[in-house]
Amino acid sequence: MNVKEFEKTEKNTAKLTVEVTPAEFDAALTKAYLKERGKMNIPGFRRGKAPRRIIESMYGEGVFYEDAVEDLAPDALDAGIAEKGLETVGRPSMLDFDIGEDKSLTMVFSVSLYPEVHIGDYRGITAPKVEPTVTDRDVDREIERTRDQNARVETVDRAAANGDIAVVDFEGFIDGAPFEGGKDKEYDLELGSGAFIPGFEEQIVGHTAGESFDVNVTFPEAYAPEIAGKDATFKVTLREVKVKELPALDDEFAKDVSEYDTLEEYRESVRRELLEKREAESQSAFEEVVMARLVDLVECVIPDAMVEEQLDTMINNMRYSMSSQGYDLSEYLSMIGMTEEAFRAESRPDAEKQIKLDLAFEAIAKAEDFPVTDEEVEAEYDRLAHEYSMAVESVKSAISADSIKTGLKLERAKELVLECAKVAAPEEAHTGESESNEPASNEPESNESGSNESETGETQEAPGEDTGDKSEETAQ
Repeated sequence: MNVKEFEKTEKNTAKLTVEVTPAEFDAALTKAYLKERGKMNIPGFRRGKAPRRIIESMYGEGVFYEDAVEDLAPDALDAGIAEKGLETVGRPSMLDFDIGEDKSLTMVFSVSLYPEVHIGDYRGITAPKVEPTVTDRDVDREIERTRDQNARVETVDRAAANGDIAVVDFEGFIDGAPFEGGKDKEYDLELGSGAFIPGFEEQIVGHTAGESFDVNVTFPEAYAPEIAGKDATFKVTLREVKVKELPALDDEFAKDVSEYDTLEEYRESVRRELLEKREAESQSAFEEVVMARLVDLVECVIPDAMVEEQLDTMINNMRYSMSSQGYDLSEYLSMIGMTEEAFRAESRPDAEKQIKLDLAFEAIAKAEDFPVTDEEVEAEYDRLAHEYSMAVESVKSAISADSIKTGLKLERAKELVLECAKVAAPEEAHTGESESNEPASNEPESNESGSNESETGETQEAPGEDTGDKSEETAQ
């Protein structure tokens, strides 16, 4: 076997033409004959005993060609790849084959080639980074949340007021007809929270337990098309009025909710925790932008086969993740109005970015030639064994030492990029980058999405939308 022709085509694919000698092809034909002869009935011969030439004279000279070609193809492809020193990705395919007059065999394969990568200066990438701060108001807000979570809830015999929890039954009607998701019973609704659509909670204020009444509202335009902008009437029964009693903000409260003895110590611990959280968020956002800018430094042509493999991996990971939570991927996609083909198309840019990021780490690891000791390999085996609750020997049988070394080198490539990254000067922070790459602010985001949010930042629910949860989460 030898390569007769090699031609690069578009997007890092190539045609590889491999020639098989007459002797090699004849040997494959004999092998095919021995495999298939028992399936053929030849007059005058017992099943499986007819000579090859007799079968070929009856069924045609090419009766065993297809089986012989199928048998030779993997070896011919491997020989051609090895002869040309190619690094391929994806699944090669055979485009055509031809039998010469001398009974030599020529096969034409399409192969996808591993990209040649050129990467810019990966040392010293700049990215914006928020300097996290924590104000007294932030601390107060966090402590108030904790007080709210530890509040006692008691029934009161009076008219409902803002801040109370109203336990209600309700059913909604549009043009006199009930609509899906517009009914619930014993729903705990915190009045004044903005959890329901505008006007709903306000019309409960002033009523007492046992009363039944109508609540008239108009659904905002931002809701589902079938109810958006429509007037609705809800038949409401107020079952119970409850009030929250927040614990006193004193040293006893601090002891109950923390390991500290005084309120001041507790406040300082809340401040530290908030600052640590925001520092981690700021660093994570910084690293995300650095990685995005690293991707921009990569120049290569990615073959379609490589993208398809990455998409397969992403979808399989998503399918496994959803399955572990009791969901089916196809059902989920159907719920959001997508097919798997549409999801693949939408995910393609992300797949290409991930490939470029992986290629960048490979190129950096090769350029830096990071050393990896046997001790480091053993330590990684131990870490994986602990992480997956497996015996070390089982991990070793599943993952080769070379794979471990490669993984460690790639991780060091990422660490090097981050270690060398620099915080951009203020005037550089908004040059040429999309807003999605900017680190998140420490302040609560304003609501620009069209969804309804209360002043506390909680997403509003509305009768008529099936949220799946009862009132306890809404009330908190």
